[in-house]
Amino acid sequence: MPVALTIAGSDPSGGAGLQADLKTFHQHGVYGTSVVTLLTVQNTQAVSAVESIDRDFVLAQLDAVLDDIPPTAAKTGALGSAELIEAIAERAATFSFPLVVDPVMVSKHGTALIDDAAIKTFTDRLLPNAFLVTPNLLEAAKLAAMEITDVHSMEKAAKAIANFGVKNVLVKNGNLNGDAIDVLWSEGKTHIFPTPRIETQNTHGTGCVLSAAITARLAKGEPLVTAVKAAKQFITAAIRTNPGLGQGFGPVNLFIKT
Repeated sequence: MPVALTIAGSDPSGGAGLQADLKTFHQHGVYGTSVVTLLTVQNTQAVSAVESIDRDFVLAQLDAVLDDIPPTAAKTGALGSAELIEAIAERAATFSFPLVVDPVMVSKHGTALIDDAAIKTFTDRLLPNAFLVTPNLLEAAKLAAMEITDVHSMEKAAKAIANFGVKNVLVKNGNLNGDAIDVLWSEGKTHIFPTPRIETQNTHGTGCVLSAAITARLAKGEPLVTAVKAAKQFITAAIRTNPGLGQGFGPVNLFIKT
């Protein structure tokens, strides 16, 4: 059985973070394992507290999983501090499986989940050890140090981010007008993934779910472009059929079949 590992923060409302990752792995027929990096107090309306887990405890979790149930692909979510990013980067340098990095810099509610000091560590240490990074528009603009206003600038930003040493870059478009177009820069080529935009506020955890779906498909041995295309279809269907839970940014439907 393929195994996927998530190294991420906890969302007690279940729509994002490692809870959403594990649900997504399950829907893809992949056995999910997890390492908790930080705890949050949040629901669909707000994030009211974030508490990081001790670095050594995080690494102990990671080593326990790697020693016993090694994954065939892994992903990171919220890591929080430069110290923890550095530690995960050191381990990632030894991974024999693809690592998908979801930057998770800001929550859906606007709460910062990574400090400015950690961003340099993220770009210099973690990205060179990643197979794929999946920033949204705000994250891509920050990482590439440029304004993103259209598909052309999304492609330009993806190429700039690739210069940090990451093999593949997927820039996600959740904010521009028109279709929801994601841009993948891979092996010197640009791949465009358009889908009709769905007008809803129930998009909590979409970035987590998309990156988890890609990770699950990589764990099953799918080529990257195929994995991204199918994951995009999965998250689009999950948004379209969202269950309408909560009074704020509700979760997507994670009962979607692949």
